[in-house]
Amino acid sequence: MNFADDGHCFVCGPNNPIGLKLDFAFDGKTISTVFTPQKVHQGYVNIVHGGIITTLLDEVMVKLAIALDMPAVTAQMDIRLKKALNIGEKITVSAKINSITRKLLEASAKAVTDEGTIIAEASGKLVRVNLNIPDPGESTE
Repeated sequence: MNFADDGHCFVCGPNNPIGLKLDFAFDGKTISTVFTPQKVHQGYVNIVHGGIITTLLDEVMVKLAIALDMPAVTAQMDIRLKKALNIGEKITVSAKINSITRKLLEASAKAVTDEGTIIAEASGKLVRVNLNIPDPGESTE
């Protein structure tokens, strides 16, 4: 299977018109992003849909693997949604790698408010893959 990036990732893709277009900060060991949910991310009234939070946790773990030059896809993920997140409440979502083998990465992620409240945590098993990024000068048609 070919894993390529065409800039349309829902979370980070700059070319996705309905995407989140999030930026990530990598410090050499961990990665993080900041997200402030809007009304379009709602589940119950003024509460962020748990699937959006789960998506962010997944994304930071995979983004970290790529930043560490070990591209991977999520094979298994366990999520603990600990507290409801309000629309408009900013969170920082971060990840770290806990263990590495030839084929598998084990990672963890968390979403935390500015006040330090943990909104959600996740652990994941990521399978390493070959990532093919198209040359910007080449046609992908």
